[in-house]
Amino acid sequence: MAMKTILSYIQNATNIAIFTHQSPDGDAMGSSLGMYHYVKSLGKQAQVIVPNAFPDFLAWMPGASDVLVYDVQTSQSNAFIEQADLVICTDFNDPKRIGALGDKMLLLACPKVLIDHHLHPTDFADAMVSIPEASSTCELVYELLSTVNCQLSTDIATVLYTGLMTDTGNFSYNSNRPQIYGMIAQLIAAGADKDAIYNAVFNQYSVDRVKLVGYCLYQKMRVFPEHHTALIYLSRKELYRFNFQKGDAEGIVNMPLQSKDIHYAVFMREDKATPDEMEKNGGIKTKIKLSFRSQGNRPVNVFAQEIFAGGGHANAAGGEFYGPLSEAVQRFLDNYTKYLKTD
Repeated sequence: MAMKTILSYIQNATNIAIFTHQSPDGDAMGSSLGMYHYVKSLGKQAQVIVPNAFPDFLAWMPGASDVLVYDVQTSQSNAFIEQADLVICTDFNDPKRIGALGDKMLLLACPKVLIDHHLHPTDFADAMVSIPEASSTCELVYELLSTVNCQLSTDIATVLYTGLMTDTGNFSYNSNRPQIYGMIAQLIAAGADKDAIYNAVFNQYSVDRVKLVGYCLYQKMRVFPEHHTALIYLSRKELYRFNFQKGDAEGIVNMPLQSKDIHYAVFMREDKATPDEMEKNGGIKTKIKLSFRSQGNRPVNVFAQEIFAGGGHANAAGGEFYGPLSEAVQRFLDNYTKYLKTD
């Protein structure tokens, strides 16, 4: 029913703004661009607007060159937003996840629809498809388009496959349902080149990034054997040493799980808070971004939610902390034994 409602909103709209979350990943870009190509095919005016920049390794995606970055192209973004008669939100469950763009969105009188797979969405949308069991938001966009027998273009197939692939770690987790592979077959049949997509996403890093990975695993990984847990944390100074670029930290949190002795992995990265974040957090200038991963029946989302103002899926979650990196590490040390199993 919700999918039909969303499709009805799209049919009745003329100017459609499409938003996705801060620091967009493959699923965020794939789901938003998938909707972009679909609504453009209907003859609508459409614009994807992201809160901040996406990684270079996603810049090849069809339609990525048309995306507006809100914190850089604010005036151009606002000009489109002000004429929008529909907002499509993909891959986030709370307006807070899109920063200042969320504040702008909540002031709009036009309908807002949500397509997402994260737990506990807030009640901000007029229509919502929220299925946490889905592998990715791209999976839900595929299902939405399937309800109208959309003829998948190569561009749509490519961006949706990218989101499916990246949000499952190249189908290594949260991807055991048979229907996912039916989707993959259809996307490849429609023109998605899975080998080229894998190479474009995973094999385009700089030498500095490869060195950063080695540094993380050899010098920065702390292991807590009793809880089968690994913690990696990096300061801005360390990131600068390796000429850090947006996207260079992608996937590092998964690497400790390659050991049979590690069941949980946590990655922390020091960053600068945006002016909007500083205003909302008492002027604190430092933001720590956290990623949590686990294997099997060992959830990390509750830890992320209750201790680091985050959340996500049982085996893949995120969080944030405003303050010094040392305090974030100490908060982890004070709490991990309460949330992470010893078996």
